[in-house]
Amino acid sequence: MKAIKSILLLSLFTYSISATAQKESNMTSLNIQKTITIKADLPHVFDHIKYLEKFPEWSPFLEEDPTQTYKVTGTDGQIGAQYHWEGNKGKDLGYQEIKSIDPGKSIQMQCDIQRPFKAKPTFSYTFKQQGDKILVTQDFHLSVKRIDLFFMKLFGGVKDINRMNERGLELLKIACEK
Repeated sequence: MKAIKSILLLSLFTYSISATAQKESNMTSLNIQKTITIKADLPHVFDHIKYLEKFPEWSPFLEEDPTQTYKVTGTDGQIGAQYHWEGNKGKDLGYQEIKSIDPGKSIQMQCDIQRPFKAKPTFSYTFKQQGDKILVTQDFHLSVKRIDLFFMKLFGGVKDINRMNERGLELLKIACEK
């Protein structure tokens, strides 16, 4: 009886390890990098991303849905500050949170999208002085199941993410160069 119990436990353990490994191998990453050059001083550009209260000035989502509601929680411009949104008549819901800040060099944010689908992409922004201009690089990263990425590509989801990220940087440039 002990032998059967041991075999069952070992089988269950092996199955759970195998299922976890299979689940992990079904994951992949979607990485999108965009850059833009902005004619403004570094603190001005950096603060437009660091201070979430300024995000409506360059949000491509707010441009697409001007009825979207939003609020900033926490201490704006600090790690842990969050920009919450709800739009598209309640169909879009989520927030982004500042995860790290290296003054004048980089800002990392994590989004928690709850509707219309669940996702937790990250955005990393780096800044580089180039004469009287600032090169801003935005790195978008999303861990996703391979099958989901296939359908995102098939139905234009990846193209939409590219378009929105690019538009966001264009709006950032406009806001900073005013």
